[in-house]
Amino acid sequence: MRLFGGKQKLKFRHGNRRVSFEMIELFQFSWSPHCIVARRILEFSGHRFKITHIPNGDRAQIWKLTGGAYYAVPVIRDGQQVIFEMNEDSQVIAKYIDAKYTLGLFPAELEGVQSLLWRFIESNVEGVGFKLNDIHWKEFVPPADHLRFLRHKERKFGRGCIDQWRRLRPSLLEQLEAELLPFEEMLTYKPFLLDARPRFVDFDLYGMLGNFLFSGHYSLPKSRPRLREWHERMTQIKIPETKQAK
Repeated sequence: MRLFGGKQKLKFRHGNRRVSFEMIELFQFSWSPHCIVARRILEFSGHRFKITHIPNGDRAQIWKLTGGAYYAVPVIRDGQQVIFEMNEDSQVIAKYIDAKYTLGLFPAELEGVQSLLWRFIESNVEGVGFKLNDIHWKEFVPPADHLRFLRHKERKFGRGCIDQWRRLRPSLLEQLEAELLPFEEMLTYKPFLLDARPRFVDFDLYGMLGNFLFSGHYSLPKSRPRLREWHERMTQIKIPETKQAK
């Protein structure tokens, strides 16, 4: 089994790369923003893939799959290859899928811009959105996992953190609306954030917002109409099977 991620460098190339004909398997839990990113990119590719759901509080399967090198999600398996992230900013999984299916999500000319943007998205947008979603955690976390979920949150953010977020709900919604303003402005003259077609940061923002929207208790702010239209496009778009990315 070949492992990609951890302390290793990526071992695939855009040109003359090894192609696996086995179906990619995505290990995830449904509300994870980063799992939503990987899942939507796979859907966009138009290729079939398998989803394996992992209990949020039990990562034993991931630990075994990665040979004790990693315990977070998402992880993907492509034949004998297991792919996971090197650090919080690596985007190993997205780059692997992009290279495998030639999706054009990481063009060289946008490299620095995308690196800056996804850091903002995964800090400022996710940092508010997950709190608003977690307010409703009992509605989507299986009862058998309640203790582990709550313990994880309180060990990381302090005892009573979810009750505190519930009390702060109005101000958190206002904060998220403000964090989304730059993206609304970016969509003034383009259908996607950087281009006439989606790039990685579109999928990244889609994933962070997918986590915010997961509970079904929220919608995107009415004050962000272009973002709402963009979100609808991002939900439906797939790359044409016969068209190579440019």
